Amino acid sequence: MPRKGMRSLCFSPRTPSFSTSRQSTTSESTASSTNRRRFSESMIEQTIDAAATIIMKWDADTSAYAKVTSLFYESKREALQFIRSVNELQKTMHLLVSEQGSGSEKLVRAQILMQTAMKRLQKEFYQILSMNRAHLDPESVSTRSSRTSARSSTSDFDDYDEIRTAGDSISEIEEVSSMAMSDLKLIADCMIASGYAKECMHIYKIIRKSIIDEGIYKLGIEKLSSSQVNKMEWDVLDLKIKNWLEAEKISMRTLFTGERILCDQVFATSDLIKESCFTEIAKEAAILLFGFPELVAKTKKYSPEKMFRVLDMYSAISEDWKEIETIFSFESTSTVRSQALDSLVRLSESVRSLLMDFESTIQKDSSKTMIPGGGLHPLTISSMNYLTLLADYSNILTDIISDWPPPAKSTLPASFLFSPDSEDSTAPAISVRFAWLILVLLCKLDGKAKHYKDVSLSYLFLANNLQHVISRVRTSNLQYILGEEWITKHEAKVKQFTSNYQPLAWGEVFASLPENPTAPITAGKAKDCFRKFNASFEKAYWKQRSCIVPDSKLREEIKVSIGTKLVTLYRDFYNTHISTVGDERSARLFVRFSPEDIGNYFSDLFYGTVSSGSSSTSSSVSSHHRRQMLRSPLRV
Repeated sequence: MPRKGMRSLCFSPRTPSFSTSRQSTTSESTASSTNRRRFSESMIEQTIDAAATIIMKWDADTSAYAKVTSLFYESKREALQFIRSVNELQKTMHLLVSEQGSGSEKLVRAQILMQTAMKRLQKEFYQILSMNRAHLDPESVSTRSSRTSARSSTSDFDDYDEIRTAGDSISEIEEVSSMAMSDLKLIADCMIASGYAKECMHIYKIIRKSIIDEGIYKLGIEKLSSSQVNKMEWDVLDLKIKNWLEAEKISMRTLFTGERILCDQVFATSDLIKESCFTEIAKEAAILLFGFPELVAKTKKYSPEKMFRVLDMYSAISEDWKEIETIFSFESTSTVRSQALDSLVRLSESVRSLLMDFESTIQKDSSKTMIPGGGLHPLTISSMNYLTLLADYSNILTDIISDWPPPAKSTLPASFLFSPDSEDSTAPAISVRFAWLILVLLCKLDGKAKHYKDVSLSYLFLANNLQHVISRVRTSNLQYILGEEWITKHEAKVKQFTSNYQPLAWGEVFASLPENPTAPITAGKAKDCFRKFNASFEKAYWKQRSCIVPDSKLREEIKVSIGTKLVTLYRDFYNTHISTVGDERSARLFVRFSPEDIGNYFSDLFYGTVSSGSSSTSSSVSSHHRRQMLRSPLRV
């Protein structure tokens, strides 16, 4: 029966089959559309009602409970449900606008609910940021494990379970920090998607900027002017530089790094918001931090320590340059990078200026006081202390000096006996500069040697001071800067000086003995030779007894070179002719020294009877603290 009826309906002659079929299709389509609309409206109402239930529950204006309770601290699952409901409400609002227009009663209700929800989320966002200041401090954030960064890229709603699972393997502080960051990200994502990014950013900027500003203040970084820095005593400025060096390290390792990590994770969905927040929070403090070295570089304060403080600051910034570029990579933070770069440029200019001042100080040293015994000149000690300390910064100085034109050698006096070696175009700029500074020092020492009336002392003076230079080179990084060839050449010059010293100081003693000490001579001639030897040796000994050779190796070399020759020569003469001068009584009248006596006398030489402490002073000075090393007549 149903089939028969259906068929008669479809094929009734009064109702053509085609016409009946088309009308049936239109009717079914209309009914389906109506059903979908009813279903859609039902779903919209259910979504709005569900959202209203949880949103109104946490409306602080209507609920005393909600006013004193934190949603995210009270129930994480309910907080997630709140976020889901707001997200669904947002989708529903878009649907209502597209289907019913902006005047829909449901849309108005949804908008009111959304405003209430956003008000609640703003409160939660503020509370989490405020209550977790200790757990969201930059140090805690920057030291979080890499797995935290990985979690931030997964589904927000899975974070809580993952954090609980990881709770056994991370510290309690890290766990609280991770949870707080996840909560902040959830709220930020929801508010941004709902069109409340401005309100979210405002809260975040205020709280986080106060943390960065407080951190910078606690690190001792303050706003200073050039005039303020110039008026500071060096000791005060030195303390501020030391403080800055520590502050820069902490700021780059924790303060700015941690803030960038936190900002990147909380606002991971929007690069523009991320940049805006971080820039407003960190830019001012970073410019303040990196502006201080430029002020120091410009100051006119002069101290031996200034060079090393400037190099320390240059080193701090240059070593962290990659981190500076990474942390402050935004276009809006380019001024931070520019400030750091400006400071590097100013510091490098200051280093070059201080090196020129150092050279000028050596050249202008006008003291004419002769060092007793041909010992070490204070200028030599202070200059080499300075240069050996500078050599510890060879990597930094290489960067600073690399494009600095080599010095003009025409500034050296024409009479300088250390003729500059032929220029080596392949030598590194830092090697050329250090070799030049030592050359200037040796030139000045050559001029001072001429003040000695005793020429032998002038050569001993030059030998001692050049030996000290070589010794400091060999025991410091200068050996790598100047190279073995430089050392070898200057060691040859020391030998040349000692060779010149020997005949001038001991020539008369050697001349008192015959060239062939074993050749037969008369008793009178032998007595005369012994008398001359006695007089010349005693004169030379007492004269040379006041001489000093601080370097033990050089001292022994001189003793061996002179003493061995003289003792050998005298022993041959003594053994051959002691019997020709007569009996024992006669011998005592003419022979005052035995060969053993000569050797013993030589063993006492070159310690200096006037300034015996010079040796220990010069050998121990390098072990003192930098400040101790730089306390000398040299002032740069």
